[in-house]
Formats: sequence, structure tokens, C-alpha cells
Amino acid sequence: MDDLSPPDTLLPPNFLGWFSSRGWAPHAHQIEMLKAARDGDNALLIAPTGGGKTLSGFLPSLIDLSERPREGMHTLYISPLKALAVDIQRNLESPVAELRLPIRTETRTGDTSAAKRQRQRSKPPQVLMTTPESLALMLSYTDAEKIFKGLRCVVIDELHALAGTKRGDLLALGLARLARLAPLCRRVGLSATVAHPADLRAYLSKTGRADGGDVRTVLGRTGARAQVDILTTRERLPWSGRMAVHSLGEVYDRIRAAGTTLVFVNTRAQAEIVFQELWRLNEDGLAIALHHGSLSAEQRRKVEAAMSKGSLRAVVATSSLDLGIDWAAVDLVVQVGAPKGVSRLLQRIGRANHRLDEASRAVLVPANRFEVLECRAAVQSIESRTLDGDPTRPGGLDVLAQHILGMGCAGAFAADELYGEVTSAAPYAGLSRQDFDDVLDFVATGGYALGSYDRFKRLTLSDEDGLYRPASPVVSRQYRMNVGTIVAAVTLKVRLGRGAVLGEIEESFVQSLLPGDTFLFAGQLLKFLGIQETTVNCAKGGQGDPKIPAYAGSKMPLSSHLADQVRAMLSDPTVWTDLPPAVQEWLRLQRLRSLLPTRDGLLVETFPRGKQHFMVAYCFEGRNAHQTLGMLLTRRMERAGLKPLGFVATDYVLSVWSLKPVKDVDSLFDQDMLGDDLEAWMDESSMLRRTFRNVAVISCLIERRHPGQEKTGRQVTFSSDLIYDVLRKYEPNHVLLRATRADAAGGLTDVRRLSDMLARVKGRITHKPLPRVSPLAVPVLLEVGREQVFGSALDDLLDEAAQELIDEAMPELKEADGQRGGGRGGGQGALPL
Repeated sequence: MDDLSPPDTLLPPNFLGWFSSRGWAPHAHQIEMLKAARDGDNALLIAPTGGGKTLSGFLPSLIDLSERPREGMHTLYISPLKALAVDIQRNLESPVAELRLPIRTETRTGDTSAAKRQRQRSKPPQVLMTTPESLALMLSYTDAEKIFKGLRCVVIDELHALAGTKRGDLLALGLARLARLAPLCRRVGLSATVAHPADLRAYLSKTGRADGGDVRTVLGRTGARAQVDILTTRERLPWSGRMAVHSLGEVYDRIRAAGTTLVFVNTRAQAEIVFQELWRLNEDGLAIALHHGSLSAEQRRKVEAAMSKGSLRAVVATSSLDLGIDWAAVDLVVQVGAPKGVSRLLQRIGRANHRLDEASRAVLVPANRFEVLECRAAVQSIESRTLDGDPTRPGGLDVLAQHILGMGCAGAFAADELYGEVTSAAPYAGLSRQDFDDVLDFVATGGYALGSYDRFKRLTLSDEDGLYRPASPVVSRQYRMNVGTIVAAVTLKVRLGRGAVLGEIEESFVQSLLPGDTFLFAGQLLKFLGIQETTVNCAKGGQGDPKIPAYAGSKMPLSSHLADQVRAMLSDPTVWTDLPPAVQEWLRLQRLRSLLPTRDGLLVETFPRGKQHFMVAYCFEGRNAHQTLGMLLTRRMERAGLKPLGFVATDYVLSVWSLKPVKDVDSLFDQDMLGDDLEAWMDESSMLRRTFRNVAVISCLIERRHPGQEKTGRQVTFSSDLIYDVLRKYEPNHVLLRATRADAAGGLTDVRRLSDMLARVKGRITHKPLPRVSPLAVPVLLEVGREQVFGSALDDLLDEAAQELIDEAMPELKEADGQRGGGRGGGQGALPL
């Protein structure tokens, strides 16, 4: 029902005046969003950062509430981040106050006080900003229908960050329930980076399908193309390593020249190291802060508030600041380390400028030679406006189990009705009735193997009305304490002296510390004193090389699109002219000594070194897929009598070494390895146990939190291991084991991507036997046996064996490198890893 109605017929005079008073005119996509609201359509808005995307989502609600004031919840805003919900609420206060609208806006997250949460149930604000977890909790209340029956709009911000994740599964199920409680409620999705718009349309549709016909796609005007540079370091370019410490002096120069800079890194450990090094270089006393998800909420809020005031020159951050927080004063975005994905990089670059007519500025800082190629591929994709991202996957059965239990807590339900409701959610549109019944039976009884234990009987089926209800009030109480799909590793609070809590670090890291050990955290050098219950007691300072807390699951996978682009670049020497001289020489010598990987094939090199034989495969499929491939290859090599000794995987390359040489490469990489070999390895590996632990927690089979206490990581693992062994023995097709295998195949092992690669390279594998290591193999061999090194020495360590390896691969450079043994720069000194 699109028409050519002029803006003034859709925007009331007071809103037109408000736009005019700010020197604004409504964007075309904002008018289109008003038309969608007028026609009662759900809407997907795809618009670049700086295009008034958030206001576009709220504008129909503000107008409706200004013309028809009312009490009760009218609009629900869902954010993937608590900080973003708070930021949006703060930004929305301006138009509400300036237009004198009869609207209360509030936030509800895990940080909201119990008293405020209770008041929001009895007297909801007209506009509530919340998260998927808080929505699931509210929907489990017996008065959920009363709270939500007047709801008219749900706005989902950064929709691409939720769809295809377990948090997105939980939210999709929540939207399906809202559709029953509030049939007139519209859905609005907002996103700046969308690789698969059909998946997002399906997510927003009340049919759960992209062709449902009830979702209008609105495209915002394309903004100025970002100006993205790759830092060409004046230092010697590393061969390996991931911290890019060698370039931080040049990064500091960029910070000093800019107004405000966001320095993004890929892991929390890297954030701590980069922050420490920048602070060491900070001779000008610039205000530089640190922000990542393990810091306390208070610490993060202080940084966010300081950024909003414009009182910081730089913030070193992880993905904790990827999404949507509107800081218009950011002049420059620095990405330290390869971006791993184009869409993710664009999201980060979008934090700068926030003006459609001006280009955002960003600089990429590769940590090693392969990362130079990845950064160049990312820049090319930005120039061609190509996005990446995986298609969404079917919804998790563990999430469904949690939702079914929550719906039971909200009130009695019939299985047939709930099945119809669940399958209207996009992630579960293809869910079979058998799978649904299996999950429902698990929630109600625990299933065959666990059915004899009363603790696993959480729902009862009434003979009188055929409805399911909670088995006891305890079930509802325990569900509400454990709702959510984020299963982080068990953490302990870090307290400095008797002062404030700085944040949390993982229990496994603390177990490696002895009293007196030092570690970096929250941008400080801390001395470990000991553990008291769930608190790590620390003091400032200390001596010795500090350790860096490592965080499980913090590494980002290399996207398939960037991997393909890197292979294309390697196979086409005509594009090398844009690369730094050191990288060009590296690739030129690879072509001379061996071969270059092709775009669609697989290059496998084999060569002896000492008494061992090495095989290097240039797969470019990401670390997770390579880890799985390494496990499967070593099993095959063991059976073939090749006596494999180990393997090492990077995002780009896999290396396996053995006592006997590999000769039949084609059969080694045959697709049939994904059959019995994969099943046998997964059954034997501890990875399935770890994955089952998460599935068991999400499904509410194992409860982390109880009134007044929280289970330790050891307790949760012990409980899950016992149940895992019982199910494997007595009910191997239990719904949780199916969910575990699905998670393992799609997550840590990346079986889908590995399968695609093996299919792609079938008949295109090139085996190149060599007398010695090739130049392209040097980076992965430098990872073999590499020990963790901390602080600024991370990229400088180079022992005699490593230098011998480089000289062996590239003897032409040995003399050109000159004398070694001096400093890091100017062509002198040890070649960094």
C-alpha cells in the first residue's frame, strides 16, 4: 500500500517543527517506516549508521502515543546489549521531553533493582527497553497477559546480531508468545549490516517464513563509503603472532593526531595487552580507557559516560562496544588484528562519525603477514559493498526446552496449541512434531533414562483438562533464577584490596596462579593474594612477567567470504602491488620455492625437518574447522602407520607432523572422514562433554543458581558429566544428546564448513613434496610448541630455532637482513615472530 503521501501528511505539525528546530528533514526511510506502521505491516529497516535508524523505529510509536495518550506498555525495545538499552533510553528522552509527550521510558535488564522490576509489572511504562533474557523472564510470569495485552510494537535493534544465535532463538519464541498475548503488535527490525535479508524477514514474520507477506523491507540511503587504510608498519613485519604489539607506537601516533579514537581488538586478553602498551607509550598523558565484557558493570558504565561527555581520547574495546551506542564524537576507529569478517568490521567502523554525508575513518593494523592479506581482502569488500555472514540455522532444542518450561510457569498449556505457537517462530518453522514431543517429554519427565528421578519431573499433565502445569512452585522459582542462554565459563570476582570489584576472570585461569603471581586485568598490574569463596583478592603491583587472563570462546572465526578473498589474492600475482614490500617478497619466494594456493583447490606441501615429516595444508577455513580436520587427519594417519606426533592450526593453515612421510594425500583428505571417523572422534573427545554441559544448563536440566547460592564450575561439570554418561549408555538418542551433537557440529568443530571445503577441493588437491620448509609454511611452523609470552615481548621473541627456520625457507633474505641482534626497527634486530 505504498503511496506518494508527502511527509507532512504523516508527520504531525509538532513533529515537523521538532525536526525543523534541529535543522533536520525526515529521511525517506523514516517516512516509509511511518507508512508501514499506518498499514499495520511488520518492517525490516536496513540503513547505515548515522541515518536515524533508531528514531525510525520509534517514530510511529511516539506519534501514536502523542495523538492517543494511554497507560500501559505500548512499545517494547529489544537490544542485544544492556548498555545499548540504557543508551537508547537516554537518547529517547530528548524528543520525549522537547515534544512534551505523555510518555514514560524505562529500562529493564539484569541490573534493574527488584523493586523497580516489580513496579514495572504493576504499572508498566509506555516504552520499555530490555534484553531477550529479561523478556523471557517477564513472559514466564502468571500476569504476562495483563502486562503485554496492550502492546502495539516490538522494536528489535541490531537484529543481525541476534538472528541465528541461541539468544535469537529465545527471542523468536518470545515473539511468538507475544503474538498470542497481543495480536495487534507489530514487529520492527533495525540493522545496518545485513548479508541475508530473507532470513531477517522470516524472523520478523508472524508466519516464521520469508515469504509470509507481512514484512515490508525498507532500505535507507547509502552513506558515504568508509575510508579504510591498512597500517604499513615502519617496524619489521611479524611472521606470526596475534597481538600486533610491534605497531602500537604507530597506533599511538594516530590516536594523538585524532580527536577521539575507538581501538577495537578481537579478544579480552588482547585488550589488556594493547591497553597496557598504549599506556606505556602515553607520554602526552592522554585519557585512554579500557572496556570489555569481563570488567564490572560499574567500570564499563564509567567509560561509557566519559565517552558520551567527550572526555576520553581513546578506548580500547572488544565486541562489548560493537553495537549501536551512539557516540557522534568518535573521529577514528582502529582495528588491531585482522577483522575476521566484513560485516563485523563495518559494524565497528560505523561507531565513527555517525553522519551519512561524511565518510567514517578507520585503520586496520595486521598482526602478521597472513593478516595483511586478510585486511586487504576486507578493504576490497568494503569498497565493493560486499557483506558476509552465515545463514541462520534451525533453533536449538535446548532453548526450546527452556521456553516450554517458561510457558508452563506462565500458566497451563495444551501441547497442540504450544506446538502451533512455537512453529510460527522462524528458527522453529521446520520443527517436526516428533522433536517437539520429545522436548516436551524431556521437560515434563526427564525422558526414559532420567524418568525415575523426581527432580527431573518439572511439568505434570492433568487427566482432567489435558494441560501441562509446573510440578511445584519450586519449578517456577528455579526457572526464573536460571533463564537465559548465555553460558559463560565460571568466573570469580576480582577485588583490589578492600575496595571495589574490578570485574570477573575465569576460574580456570585463577587455578593456574600462585600467591605472589602477577597478572594484567582492568588495565592494571595486579598481584594475586588468594581466593576467598568466589572472590580473587589482589593488591596493586608485583614483580615478574605478568600473565594475561584468557577467556574461553573469545576468538572470532574467519568468515568464509574473507577466506575466499584471501585465496583469490594469493592465486593472482597481479594484485600484489597493493601489498607491503615484505609481503610481496614473501609471496614471490613462495612461488619460486613451491606453489601458491589456488582459489578453488587445496595446496598440500610435505617436507622433512630433522627426524620428522611435516604436512602443511592451506585450507583457509578458520581455526575451528582446522582443529577438527587436524584431529581427523591424525586418526587416519595413525591407522595408516604414519605415526603422527601432533598438529597446529591457525585461521589460515593446518600443519601435521609425523615420524613417517605422507604420500597418498588424496585419500587422506577424502570426504568420508566426516562419517565414522568424525562420529568416533566426537564420542571420544572431551569437547562433547563440554558442549553437553552448556546444553544441560540452557535446557534448565542443571541449575547454576539456587536461592542464596551458586554452583561452582566443578559442581556443574560433575553433575553434567554424570548425566552425560547415563544418557549415552541408556538413551543415546536423548533430545539433549541430539542438541549437543548439533551444537558441536556447528560451533567448535565447524563441520559444515569443513564438509563444504572437502567437497570443493575434491579432485583439485595439489600435493607438492619439498626438500625443506616453504616461505608460506613458516608462520604455522612458528606456532609449533610456542609458549605463551606476555607483555611487550609477545611479538619480539625469536629463538635460534625460529631464525634457522626462516633462513631455511628464505635464504635469499638472510644476507639482505644484515646483522641481527640489535633493536626492533630500522631493519636491524631479531625478526619478530
